[in-house]
Amino acid sequence: MRHILGLGASLAAFWMLLSGSISLDHTLVLWLGIASVVVTVLLAIRMDRLDGFPVSIRLGPKLVQYWLWLAKEIGKANMDVAKIVLSPNMQISPRLVRVKASQKTDVGIATFANSITLTPGTVSVDIDDDEILVHAITDDMARGLIESDMDARVSAVELKYR
Repeated sequence: MRHILGLGASLAAFWMLLSGSISLDHTLVLWLGIASVVVTVLLAIRMDRLDGFPVSIRLGPKLVQYWLWLAKEIGKANMDVAKIVLSPNMQISPRLVRVKASQKTDVGIATFANSITLTPGTVSVDIDDDEILVHAITDDMARGLIESDMDARVSAVELKYR
Protein backbone atom coordinates (compact mmCIF):
# COMPACT_ATOMS: atom_id res chain seq x y z
CA MET A 1 0.00 0.00 0.00
CA ARG A 2 2.87 2.33 0.84
CA HIS A 3 4.41 2.01 -2.61
CA ILE A 4 1.06 2.81 -4.27
CA LEU A 5 0.74 6.00 -2.20
CA GLY A 6 4.36 6.86 -3.03
CA LEU A 7 3.68 6.26 -6.72
CA GLY A 8 0.59 8.47 -6.65
CA ALA A 9 2.43 11.26 -4.84
CA SER A 10 5.42 11.00 -7.22
CA LEU A 11 3.20 11.10 -10.30
CA ALA A 12 1.20 14.05 -8.97
CA ALA A 13 4.39 16.00 -8.17
CA PHE A 14 5.84 15.17 -11.60
CA TRP A 15 2.60 16.22 -13.31
CA MET A 16 2.56 19.53 -11.42
CA LEU A 17 6.19 20.14 -12.36
CA LEU A 18 5.53 19.50 -16.05
CA SER A 19 2.15 21.19 -16.33
CA GLY A 20 3.29 24.40 -14.70
CA SER A 21 -0.25 25.05 -13.55
CA ILE A 22 -1.94 23.98 -10.35
CA SER A 23 -4.30 26.92 -9.96
CA LEU A 24 -8.06 26.50 -9.88
CA ASP A 25 -8.28 28.82 -12.90
CA HIS A 26 -7.33 25.84 -15.04
CA THR A 27 -9.92 23.36 -13.76
CA LEU A 28 -9.91 21.19 -16.88
CA VAL A 29 -6.13 20.81 -16.76
CA LEU A 30 -6.31 20.04 -13.04
CA TRP A 31 -8.99 17.38 -13.51
CA LEU A 32 -7.12 15.80 -16.43
CA GLY A 33 -4.00 15.63 -14.27
CA ILE A 34 -5.90 14.00 -11.40
CA ALA A 35 -7.53 11.53 -13.79
CA SER A 36 -4.22 10.57 -15.38
CA VAL A 37 -2.60 9.96 -11.98
CA VAL A 38 -5.56 7.84 -10.80
CA VAL A 39 -5.63 5.76 -14.01
CA THR A 40 -1.86 5.21 -13.87
CA VAL A 41 -2.02 4.12 -10.21
CA LEU A 42 -4.92 1.74 -10.98
CA LEU A 43 -2.94 0.23 -13.86
CA ALA A 44 0.08 -0.19 -11.58
CA ILE A 45 -2.08 -1.96 -8.97
CA ARG A 46 -3.44 -4.29 -11.66
CA MET A 47 0.06 -5.01 -12.98
CA ASP A 48 1.28 -5.81 -9.46
CA ARG A 49 -1.51 -8.37 -9.08
CA LEU A 50 -0.73 -9.99 -12.42
CA ASP A 51 3.01 -10.49 -12.13
CA GLY A 52 3.37 -10.57 -8.35
CA PHE A 53 6.50 -8.42 -8.33
CA PRO A 54 5.67 -4.95 -7.01
CA VAL A 55 8.50 -2.51 -7.50
CA SER A 56 8.75 -0.15 -4.58
CA ILE A 57 9.58 3.41 -5.48
CA ARG A 58 12.01 4.95 -3.05
CA LEU A 59 12.85 8.52 -3.83
CA GLY A 60 16.01 8.79 -1.78
CA PRO A 61 19.13 10.93 -1.86
CA LYS A 62 21.06 8.39 -3.98
CA LEU A 63 18.38 8.43 -6.68
CA VAL A 64 18.25 12.22 -6.74
CA GLN A 65 22.07 12.33 -6.97
CA TYR A 66 21.92 9.89 -9.89
CA TRP A 67 19.31 12.01 -11.71
CA LEU A 68 21.46 15.12 -11.28
CA TRP A 69 24.57 13.29 -12.49
CA LEU A 70 22.64 11.88 -15.48
CA ALA A 71 21.33 15.35 -16.38
CA LYS A 72 24.92 16.65 -16.35
CA GLU A 73 26.07 13.76 -18.57
CA ILE A 74 23.17 14.36 -20.99
CA GLY A 75 24.16 18.03 -21.20
CA LYS A 76 27.80 17.18 -21.93
CA ALA A 77 26.80 14.62 -24.57
CA ASN A 78 24.45 17.16 -26.17
CA MET A 79 27.38 19.53 -26.57
CA ASP A 80 29.52 16.78 -28.11
CA VAL A 81 26.81 15.83 -30.61
CA ALA A 82 26.20 19.50 -31.47
CA LYS A 83 29.92 19.94 -32.22
CA ILE A 84 29.85 16.91 -34.51
CA VAL A 85 26.71 18.03 -36.34
CA LEU A 86 27.87 21.62 -36.75
CA SER A 87 31.41 20.79 -37.88
CA PRO A 88 31.94 21.16 -41.65
CA ASN A 89 33.43 17.66 -42.12
CA MET A 90 31.25 15.81 -39.55
CA GLN A 91 33.78 13.36 -38.07
CA ILE A 92 31.68 10.31 -37.21
CA SER A 93 32.74 6.71 -36.85
CA PRO A 94 29.66 4.67 -35.92
CA ARG A 95 30.34 1.66 -33.72
CA LEU A 96 28.45 -1.13 -32.04
CA VAL A 97 29.93 -1.97 -28.64
CA ARG A 98 28.96 -4.41 -25.91
CA VAL A 99 28.75 -2.96 -22.42
CA LYS A 100 28.66 -5.16 -19.32
CA ALA A 101 25.69 -4.61 -17.02
CA SER A 102 26.28 -5.50 -13.36
CA GLN A 103 22.68 -4.93 -12.25
CA LYS A 104 20.85 -7.84 -10.60
CA THR A 105 17.24 -7.05 -11.51
CA ASP A 106 15.37 -6.43 -14.73
CA VAL A 107 14.48 -2.95 -13.47
CA GLY A 108 18.17 -2.18 -12.88
CA ILE A 109 19.22 -3.39 -16.35
CA ALA A 110 16.37 -1.47 -17.98
CA THR A 111 17.38 1.67 -16.06
CA PHE A 112 20.97 1.27 -17.25
CA ALA A 113 19.93 0.69 -20.88
CA ASN A 114 17.52 3.64 -20.80
CA SER A 115 20.19 5.88 -19.25
CA ILE A 116 22.51 4.98 -22.13
CA THR A 117 19.80 5.81 -24.67
CA LEU A 118 18.98 9.11 -22.95
CA THR A 119 22.58 10.20 -23.47
CA PRO A 120 22.81 11.74 -26.97
CA GLY A 121 25.08 9.91 -29.39
CA THR A 122 24.40 6.47 -27.93
CA VAL A 123 21.44 4.11 -28.31
CA SER A 124 20.86 0.78 -26.54
CA VAL A 125 20.03 -1.68 -29.29
CA ASP A 126 19.77 -5.06 -27.56
CA ILE A 127 20.08 -6.65 -24.13
CA ASP A 128 21.53 -10.14 -23.87
CA ASP A 129 21.83 -11.47 -20.31
CA ASP A 130 24.37 -9.15 -18.68
CA GLU A 131 25.45 -7.28 -21.82
CA ILE A 132 23.90 -4.33 -23.62
CA LEU A 133 24.61 -3.79 -27.31
CA VAL A 134 25.04 -0.05 -27.85
CA HIS A 135 25.36 2.01 -31.02
CA ALA A 136 27.69 4.99 -30.61
CA ILE A 137 28.29 7.60 -33.30
CA THR A 138 32.01 8.09 -32.55
CA ASP A 139 34.94 6.10 -31.16
CA ASP A 140 35.23 8.58 -28.29
CA MET A 141 31.60 8.06 -27.27
CA ALA A 142 32.00 4.28 -27.41
CA ARG A 143 35.20 4.44 -25.35
CA GLY A 144 33.64 6.93 -22.93
CA LEU A 145 30.67 4.63 -22.39
CA ILE A 146 32.88 1.63 -21.65
CA GLU A 147 35.09 3.66 -19.27
CA SER A 148 32.13 5.46 -17.66
CA ASP A 149 30.97 4.82 -14.11
CA MET A 150 27.30 4.84 -15.22
CA ASP A 151 27.02 1.08 -14.56
CA ALA A 152 28.26 1.46 -10.98
CA ARG A 153 25.99 4.47 -10.39
CA VAL A 154 22.91 2.60 -11.62
CA SER A 155 23.84 -0.42 -9.49
CA ALA A 156 24.11 1.87 -6.45
CA VAL A 157 20.50 3.05 -6.85
CA GLU A 158 19.10 -0.19 -8.24
CA LEU A 159 15.63 -0.91 -6.89
CA LYS A 160 15.49 -4.21 -5.06
CA TYR A 161 12.51 -6.51 -4.82
CA ARG A 162 11.42 -7.11 -1.26
